[in-house]
Amino acid sequence: MEVRLAASDAEIDAAQALRYRVFYEERSARPVGDMATLRRDIDDYDAVADHLLVLDHSRGAGTEAVVGTYRLIRRSRIEAAKRAFYTAGEYDIAKIVAFPGEILELGRSCVDAGYRNRPTMQLLWKGIAAFVFRYDITLMFGCASLPGNDVDAIAGQLSYLHHHHLAPERLRVRALPALHVEMNRVPADQLDAKAALAALPPLVKGYLRLGGFVGDGAVIDPQFNTTDVCVIVQTDAVTDKYYRHYEREARST
Repeated sequence: MEVRLAASDAEIDAAQALRYRVFYEERSARPVGDMATLRRDIDDYDAVADHLLVLDHSRGAGTEAVVGTYRLIRRSRIEAAKRAFYTAGEYDIAKIVAFPGEILELGRSCVDAGYRNRPTMQLLWKGIAAFVFRYDITLMFGCASLPGNDVDAIAGQLSYLHHHHLAPERLRVRALPALHVEMNRVPADQLDAKAALAALPPLVKGYLRLGGFVGDGAVIDPQFNTTDVCVIVQTDAVTDKYYRHYEREARST
């Protein structure tokens, strides 16, 4: 198993194929444009992103080895392309954009069904850590997804995030008014916090372990059949334990 950035158009194509299998075939997202014909999850942001890959070379020497991916978009590249970040389509991210230094948008994370285990996730985080140290990233952010569009079904999870992990005011981005879904759905004194935390997707829990916060308001994404929250992680706010761990991992990558 190996983690590294995509080094060719063919490897980016393999990442897009994996994203299509996971998001559209497995999780029933709705393809748009030519996606269904191509069987690829594609958009204009792929051209300005770095694509992190986990590869299992026992599956073969080619692109079929790609079993995990993450899309990484740096401020410097999005500004050079005169584009807004993907997250800006759901949130007012002015407070994030005003943050000094190089910032990094994380997105399109997915792993092949046969590889959803701790070693694969550790490799993905190892790769992200290496990227953070290489480009001196000061802040990471992105839309993280909870499954489904029924906010009542995930009321406990949304309320837990609101009560326990709401971003400080200086970083508290807010869902766009037309899309804003209230996250404070269960009063703090009536919430089973332990059960709500346990029910959160592993990726969201991973951000929280790194000291992550969430913005104000969730957003329903009907195309992907998800409810999104905006996650923000200051790299200098990562706990010493995780910083030392990922720094060691990154230096070895």
